[in-house]
Amino acid sequence: MPEFIRHPLIKADAVEQRLYQLDLAGKALDTSTLVVLPTGLGKTIISLLVMASRLEKYDGKVMVLSPTKPLVEQHASFFRNVFNLPEEEVLTFTGSISPDKRAELWEQGKVIVSTPQVIENDILTKRISLEDVTHITFDEAHRAVGNYAYTYIAEKYFETAKNPLCLGITASPGSSDEKIAEVCQSLHIESVAVKTESDKDVLPYIHKKEIEWKRINLPDEMREIKNLLNKVLEDRYKKLTELGYPIYNQRYVSKKDLLGLQAKLQGQLRGGIPDPSVYSAISLLAEIMKVNHAVEITETQGLESLRMYMERLDNEAYSKSGSKASKRLAEDIYIRQASRRLKDCDIEHPKLEYVKRIVLEELEGKPHSRVIVFANYRDTAEMITKELSEVEGIRPVRFVGQASKYKDKGLTQKQQVEIIEQFKAGDYNVLVATSVAEEGLDIPSTDLVLFYEPIPSEIRSIQRKGRTGRKHEGRVVVLVTKGTRDEAYYWSSLSRERKMQSNMKELQAAMPAVKNSSITEEFASDIPGEEQRTLFEYGDNDSKIKIVVDQREIRSSVARTLDRNGMEIIVKTLEVGDYILSDRIAVERKETQDFVSSLIEQKLFEQIANLSRAYEKPVLIIEGDSLFNCRGMNPNAIHGAISSISLDFGVSIFYTRDAEDTASLLMQIAKREQVDEKREVNMHGRKAAAMLPEQQEYVVSSISDIGPKAARNLLQHFGSVENVMKASYEELLEVSNIGPKTAAKIREIVGSEYRK
Repeated sequence: MPEFIRHPLIKADAVEQRLYQLDLAGKALDTSTLVVLPTGLGKTIISLLVMASRLEKYDGKVMVLSPTKPLVEQHASFFRNVFNLPEEEVLTFTGSISPDKRAELWEQGKVIVSTPQVIENDILTKRISLEDVTHITFDEAHRAVGNYAYTYIAEKYFETAKNPLCLGITASPGSSDEKIAEVCQSLHIESVAVKTESDKDVLPYIHKKEIEWKRINLPDEMREIKNLLNKVLEDRYKKLTELGYPIYNQRYVSKKDLLGLQAKLQGQLRGGIPDPSVYSAISLLAEIMKVNHAVEITETQGLESLRMYMERLDNEAYSKSGSKASKRLAEDIYIRQASRRLKDCDIEHPKLEYVKRIVLEELEGKPHSRVIVFANYRDTAEMITKELSEVEGIRPVRFVGQASKYKDKGLTQKQQVEIIEQFKAGDYNVLVATSVAEEGLDIPSTDLVLFYEPIPSEIRSIQRKGRTGRKHEGRVVVLVTKGTRDEAYYWSSLSRERKMQSNMKELQAAMPAVKNSSITEEFASDIPGEEQRTLFEYGDNDSKIKIVVDQREIRSSVARTLDRNGMEIIVKTLEVGDYILSDRIAVERKETQDFVSSLIEQKLFEQIANLSRAYEKPVLIIEGDSLFNCRGMNPNAIHGAISSISLDFGVSIFYTRDAEDTASLLMQIAKREQVDEKREVNMHGRKAAAMLPEQQEYVVSSISDIGPKAARNLLQHFGSVENVMKASYEELLEVSNIGPKTAAKIREIVGSEYRK
């Protein structure tokens, strides 16, 4: 008979007691901890134990953050079932709940389960405070790197909470010391606790997981197509060398190497007038990357996937926005020969037959089995699903992400959840999935996981393998094509997994020693809000620099950087511009890809015209290094657009490297305007040349919570600005889309006595 956890906040006989979970939870209660535990061994239980203890000790709130909405729903359902709390105190926060409703729910909640982006937005917009949050669990903690929302939330949490403690949980934090250290630093982790499948206290709960590697020969016909593609690469490498940009060891060049050269070339475009050869080299490099990808598909995926890819290249080449690189490839003699061979070739990659045979054997031996087939590419997943559906007894379903592209529509989160439920129920017995099934979804344990190809990422490899062997014995099969990059990926993944295990053990042994000496004191000194003051803070809060940020810009990391540096962020839905820095300066921010897309789609000049008409000193920031390498746009067209924006519209143009650089520039301009020039921030800058109806809409929409559409409705209903202002609460309610809250706001602003 199993023993159960006993705690006043956990329902009796709801959670089985496991010593290794109690051990890890005990460590996580001592200090902020990263817990590394294989998939299926109850990381959520450890989070539950820590949360219950913190709630009992400090009351307040506890929070669990998970990367996706389906996983949030899964965790929340579990916590409602096991926590001895009223159901209305265990809440889910996702983007489908309105911001105002979230602010209301926050006050009543004890256990908040949320996606990180929602909490990040609510912190930035001051809807919530983390002051009374006594614990945060960061699920899939390996994501806490770079600009991911976890990083910002952890920073604000340790700044504001009265009793902060966090727990990071993951099955695979990464193999490099740098990656693990970055995760620990981002989450303010002071201790690491690791359990492996070989640990004595874990061993009784481990089910055998058999791993097989099937090595496969590439057929001669496919080698011929590969050789034709390699001839294209040889020609482009030669031309690149002639331009002064040689690539050494061409046979083993990686995508990382090619991206590195691309970044170097793009950097040269920014330093004055570049040599014309730089443009040629960038275009050649684009061709190389496309053909290199085609070679990889041939080696590791199959000819059907290659046909789909070549069709997309062809479509790109002859489309209106097609790049020179894609057009040259479409006309290349070797590409045309490869395309003809593809049409005549009636064989497929032998991996496909292996998949059908392995899956069928599994289902014939165990009719109630569930199988996941992982493929890196959607085209391959489509091909595998089609082939498996023709085999009696196999009921496959394709499972991909939300993004859509040419002839390939993605799945909504609702569709994903429906497919998973059908997979659980047995309507489908084979899930053919891309990386979307590796983490973040409640996919049940399976009897067989089949890799169509190895993957070099140790994190993704571990997550895939963790889909089997949870509740009973499992099996993993990895298909490897001999003499191709499949083998390189196989050895890379294996090496990284071993290195990760070694690093984690070493880190676990080393961190307590560091902690006992001086890490706590050192860490405290890095927490903002103690003795430190940012460069841009002056005096009390009333003199803080204010920056109005458009709601849509919250998705970028610019707003987070502004907040970190002491700016007072005011989030609004702006009709014009992305940032407002004073009564005369508004800023439109464009990443390079967005700039070129807006130019092609003919939206750019309309946005610039609105900006220049609304503000005395409009500013355009172009962010990123790849302006002249986006979508094959002719550099002369880009220079022409920039000239027109500056000379015809009188807009100042600045270039920044990245989001952090953009934030720094915004702060400097805002400081100059608000501190040096003593100007106030005004969301409605001067509209010098606006027509009378625009000016009328402008006045009405200046009222808080009134957007341009609502302003037009009010003016059409009442006939003038004067009549809108005179209208009673009841009369306002008669207008389309004007509810009680908005009507009350209008009357409050119009009718209240002015007091400074």
